[in-house]
Amino acid sequence: MPPLMVGFDLDMTLVDSRPGIAAAYRALTARTGVHVDADAAVSRLGPPLRVEIARWFPPEQVEEAVTTYRELYPAYAITPTLPMAGAAAAIEAVHARGGRVTVVTSKMGRLAKLHLDHLGLAVDELAGDLFAEEKATALRAHGATLYVGDHVADMVAAEAAGIPGLGVATGPCSTDELRAAGAALVLDDLGAFPAALDRIIGLALER
Repeated sequence: MPPLMVGFDLDMTLVDSRPGIAAAYRALTARTGVHVDADAAVSRLGPPLRVEIARWFPPEQVEEAVTTYRELYPAYAITPTLPMAGAAAAIEAVHARGGRVTVVTSKMGRLAKLHLDHLGLAVDELAGDLFAEEKATALRAHGATLYVGDHVADMVAAEAAGIPGLGVATGPCSTDELRAAGAALVLDDLGAFPAALDRIIGLALER
């Protein structure tokens, strides 16, 4: 059996970043004068930042707004963010089986690391600024056994990497949507992950 390496998405999979991201968007509105509906924005976390910014800013201002948001992010988004229920135990369950954990996220790596460090989530590898099929490159590079995420694009990433996708219905996508996107298994949240891990490893070995 190859070494166990479990990939996790970040936002709404390991961390509930909605309060922090909403605060960062409100700070962006205050800085730029361009209204961003922060509550609406955090209801659809998953895709790259530029996708959301483009809803509110004209095309010629998108890149500048992205830069400004990322400058504001450390001061506004880190402290309010909370771990998802079961996140620490899920990581510990992988380590208890001699495995390693990699986080693969659409968030910039340096910002993702601030969240992980602040919350004390001890992961072994981190790859950022990747979405959907792009995540497959990092998953393959790190030898991921499976990938855990809350978004249909995470299931696309797992399929592109040739590994099982495990859905958690804690983000914007429903259980049915995750299954339709190819999830091998869908959990209500990460609280069920440790008990299901051996079954999930079995699914990976069947591939």
